Amino acid sequence: MTTPTEPGVYDGISDEVYHGDRGSLSSSGARRLLDTSPARFRHEQDNPRAPKKEFDFGHAAHSLVLGVGSELREIPPKILASNGAASTADAKAFIAKARDENAVALKSDDYRQVHEMADKLLEHPIAGPLFKGEGQPEQSLYYDDPETGIRLRARPDWMTSPGGRLLIVDYKSTKDANPAKFIKSVADYGYHCQHPWYVDAVKALDLDEDPPFLFVAQEKTKPYCVSVTQLDEDAVELGRRRNRKAIDLYAQCVADNHWPSWDDDIYPISLPKWAFTQERNENDQ
Repeated sequence: MTTPTEPGVYDGISDEVYHGDRGSLSSSGARRLLDTSPARFRHEQDNPRAPKKEFDFGHAAHSLVLGVGSELREIPPKILASNGAASTADAKAFIAKARDENAVALKSDDYRQVHEMADKLLEHPIAGPLFKGEGQPEQSLYYDDPETGIRLRARPDWMTSPGGRLLIVDYKSTKDANPAKFIKSVADYGYHCQHPWYVDAVKALDLDEDPPFLFVAQEKTKPYCVSVTQLDEDAVELGRRRNRKAIDLYAQCVADNHWPSWDDDIYPISLPKWAFTQERNENDQ
């Protein structure tokens, strides 16, 4: 399926088409635009990076939990190097063929690990019923921003309607699912921007007036602990303000056909506060 030309809810759009869309702005694109310069953002769109192992692992976990996405293929142990590395010609060919066919190739340990993760997640008393119930995985939502006219897109991991009300669920694999630690990942990776981005897309397309949004975080190491979290209103509104800033910046760059770098001014900079605190502590010793 090609990139949609009209706003709406779409099934069956491949990862390549969705992520390769240069005519609309996604949540990850908006966050990247604010984290770097517009010039860097546009360069990365024009020159997408090659797949990496950690991306494959995350993709594999999502595929199993959501029941959609790339096929998982176990790399035959006999074609691996003597040290277990996928460095032989046969292993590299197996991986390349899998990627060409939109599949994910994993070594036996990783293949077993993602299956164990999926099994553990479905045992969770809250997350399990959410993913086992009726729902829609990775639907692609396209709509036009009412303030700028810019086309925006979103792809929630899972949308379900327990009790008749739409609920958006986002699945994250993480190092630490402890809610007190996961909130640092939220801040570091801008997940508080992702929450209102998806909610606002759902509202714009009249799918629900104000759907709740949950994060399901799961650790990537045994025993694959799971937590379910929900951001408070202050975090969501901060994310929405960041989204607005990114959309406006993107719209300006598109209108001007100009994606600036850091070349247009002299920027005053200062050391972070911890550097001055460190110096004071050293002087007090």
